[in-house]
Amino acid sequence: MILFRSLLYLLTMVISTILLAGILSLVGWLLPFRQRCLIANSWGGVNLWFLKRLCGLDYQVEGLEKIPSSGAIILAKHQSTWETMALRYLLPPEQAWVLKRELMWVPFFGWATATVQPIAINRKAGRRSAKQVIEMGIQRLQQKRLVIIFPEGTRVAPGEHKRYGMGGALLAEKSGVPVIPVVHNAGSFWKRRDIRKYPGTVRVIVGDPIQSSGRKAQEINQEAEEWIESTLKTIQ
Repeated sequence: MILFRSLLYLLTMVISTILLAGILSLVGWLLPFRQRCLIANSWGGVNLWFLKRLCGLDYQVEGLEKIPSSGAIILAKHQSTWETMALRYLLPPEQAWVLKRELMWVPFFGWATATVQPIAINRKAGRRSAKQVIEMGIQRLQQKRLVIIFPEGTRVAPGEHKRYGMGGALLAEKSGVPVIPVVHNAGSFWKRRDIRKYPGTVRVIVGDPIQSSGRKAQEINQEAEEWIESTLKTIQ
């Protein structure tokens, strides 16, 4: 039954992505930026609704009030596809996601993503990609947008740990903008490389802002990593 419900959900996800991404791809550039973001956010909301109805997968959020409407850096745990939908929907609409540039080549999804102006990087470029995150990140922050970063760079299964990249912390050091750490246990219900979605409630916890003004990137990164990883142990 779990597999059947998961396949049914996959069908709804494909349809919703084609429809909403198609709209953004065709007319997104003609709309004000906030309107484009609201359409993108609705994609996340639609998929969360179908996940609850078809797969019994709900969510609970703590500390959402700690996130400002603009001008902050979100460092989030990355375990599954779930958080790419949930954060898109739950956070204030004007967002700038740091993502791998290959996603921009995906039909419909990538075309629509381009309209909401992400920071698309070549992960193999090393320092050049970090420089791109800093330069474009500062521009997005000056435009009063949230910059969303998965510091591990890729999905990491529950119980595993990958080194945190420095891009988000360097952006915080250079901009003086606070970092908001976000943790969740979505990987326990929507696993990597597994089509099945298990029923339950994903817990999302938003941490207190980490001040970056006058601090070094290494110190900022370490504080964010320690909070995320220690908090994760309490909800796995």
